[in-house]
Amino acid sequence: MAEITKDMTVGEILTLNPDIAPVLLESGMHCLGCPSAQGETLEEAAVVHGLDVQTLLDKIAAL
Repeated sequence: MAEITKDMTVGEILTLNPDIAPVLLESGMHCLGCPSAQGETLEEAAVVHGLDVQTLLDKIAAL
């Protein structure tokens, strides 16, 4: 799997690996298909949802 970074958009991440969706959903990111998700970076989405981006990256890396 390609390395996922905080600077990638949520849309890019899900295109690379749709299996990441459950990690994001379980973290409270329920609008993965909304227009914002397609243009927001993982870091931006984490801030909006009050999440720590490194924690998300660690969960994604553990897949």
